[in-house]
Amino acid sequence: MGAAEATPATQSHKEGGGNGLLWVLLAVAVVLAFVRPRAPLELLRLVDWPTIGALAGLLAITQGVERSGMLQSTAEHLLERCTNLRSLALLLVATSALLSALVTNDVSLFLLVPLTRVLATQAHLPLGRLVVLEALAVNAGSALTPIGNPQNLYLWHRSGESFLGFMGMMAPTVGIMLAWLIVAVWLLVPRTPITLKHVEDTGPMQPRLLWLSAGLFVAFVVALEHRWLLAGLGLVFGVYLLTYRGVLRGIDWSLLAIIGLMFVDLRQLAELPAIATLLGRWPIDEGWRAYLAAVLTSQVISNVPAAILLDGPVRDLPALAAGVSVGGFGCVLGSLANLIALRLAKLPHGLREFHRISIPFLLVCAASALLLRIG
Repeated sequence: MGAAEATPATQSHKEGGGNGLLWVLLAVAVVLAFVRPRAPLELLRLVDWPTIGALAGLLAITQGVERSGMLQSTAEHLLERCTNLRSLALLLVATSALLSALVTNDVSLFLLVPLTRVLATQAHLPLGRLVVLEALAVNAGSALTPIGNPQNLYLWHRSGESFLGFMGMMAPTVGIMLAWLIVAVWLLVPRTPITLKHVEDTGPMQPRLLWLSAGLFVAFVVALEHRWLLAGLGLVFGVYLLTYRGVLRGIDWSLLAIIGLMFVDLRQLAELPAIATLLGRWPIDEGWRAYLAAVLTSQVISNVPAAILLDGPVRDLPALAAGVSVGGFGCVLGSLANLIALRLAKLPHGLREFHRISIPFLLVCAASALLLRIG
């Protein structure tokens, strides 16, 4: 992909790299229904509804921020200050990694990927490359802290470590991932001047919608922290319904369907007796074997289910935590953040572009971090 590639922000979700995956997941669900029949209500229980609800609220708020015109204004200021592609890429990637450690990987993507997409409407940018690098960055940065991603939160409670103790445990692996991320930016994004496009006037800023969305974001995060999901969703959707109905029409509902099917398919795969038997036969209780088992399992069932599934057979918690963190790279199913990034970017051929970068990145990161387990 050339450095001058750009994708318009107005492309439809059908071009956005994800509906093909929706049909694949649906086909897998049909096959599993024949292999291991379940009642419809039992299938619905496999879905992590708090995650789906949280994403629905964030999708609505992201739409509100986009329609307010704030992203367009921010993009203009960034393009005035960043003189070349590489410096812009390093800024976006560093911000992605830092935010993901503080406010989780998914929330970081909801803030930065729409901004990157708007940047690509104002300048000739390699949008696909930038978004994939941001997805890699949030997977790497979020691995540092116990609150950066769901698998860390789960393993932190299981470990009994302090907050700083867990960060110290993860720091060597995260350091390796971030070092390779810098190398990837250096190799994939040239240090060429940014060429601006002729962009028609996008209309005035809507400060009222921006401040409304910002207030809803804070309220929704507080609601999630206190586990008031339904109240938070009612507030977000209710306010937009009464004030800016167009915001709700812009939500990518198919993304929520994809993630719901992921839970249904991957949890059923993890429960298959053949999988349990296979895990029982492998000597994966500690060391490099535990680490590699976590990396490989994440490629098949995603890193959060992998952390839960392997928590029994694996007794080496640092190896398990490192493995599921590195396992977020590679296959798009390795981490939920990968899917969110691609859908928010609305990339044509997004899956192909993602794997072209992410699979080699997985190989070098997995091999480098493996040395920590052997040494």
